[in-house]
Amino acid sequence: MSESAILLINCPDRPGLVAQITDFIFRHQGNILHLDQHVDAQENVFFMRVEWELAQFNLPREAIAAQFAPLAARYAMTWRLHFSADVLKMVMFVSKEAHAMVDVLSRWQSGEFQVEIPLIVSNHPDLQPVAAQFGIPFQQFSIHKDNKAAVEQAQLALLATVQPDFIVLARYMQIITDAFIQQYPMRIINIHHSFLPAFIGAKPYHQAYSRGVKIIGATGHYVTADLDAGPIIEQDVTRITHRDSVPDMVRRGRDLEKTVLSRAIYYHLNHRILVYNNKTVVF
Repeated sequence: MSESAILLINCPDRPGLVAQITDFIFRHQGNILHLDQHVDAQENVFFMRVEWELAQFNLPREAIAAQFAPLAARYAMTWRLHFSADVLKMVMFVSKEAHAMVDVLSRWQSGEFQVEIPLIVSNHPDLQPVAAQFGIPFQQFSIHKDNKAAVEQAQLALLATVQPDFIVLARYMQIITDAFIQQYPMRIINIHHSFLPAFIGAKPYHQAYSRGVKIIGATGHYVTADLDAGPIIEQDVTRITHRDSVPDMVRRGRDLEKTVLSRAIYYHLNHRILVYNNKTVVF
């Protein structure tokens, strides 16, 4: 496929926005491949994702942003421009559970995810052999309550050497501080079971089993300083019955976690997410 450009836009809603944006593309001989829009009537905010081919576009890619900027300023747009040929760089943080990590790496190895993975970071050594199987450097940091701040600084220094575009917490069982998050705002994706906040702490599936829950699920979201309360990217659920044991629930919950995390990564890689007021519009 030929290279394409992708614009993500949000701004106050008003008549003519779609016409103005598509006219900009038309005037420069662009062929639109995908166009999605949404209006939040309550907030009066317009959202759009538009993607067009660059093969016949008469602006070089390095000039597109400057040419679009006056139109964006006229309508008070918040906007981002991406290109399909640019491969993002992703670093994974893991602990001991392998299911989410292996699923992501398998999708990367098969070519489903067009992404570069220069590094895997962990607070335990357990998954180093898995990283080695995929040929990815693995760095472990032993963390305890007295060295957490120092370790985060060391992790940030390490990340600076590889300069990731975003980070994925693939069942990384550590709370990341606000100082760390501020270095990668809306660029850290996490996955957790959907029992939060009903079943917090250790062994959530045991707690759910003892209450006889009928639905379990998983949530993929961007990380913010408010623990597990960042903008939600993707969710899924599955029904369970009295026949399901705790191991059954854990197994099915892990399946959901893998699927939801991979969808969230896919949406991020393909520039399909707009964040506004701690909510997402996912095209």
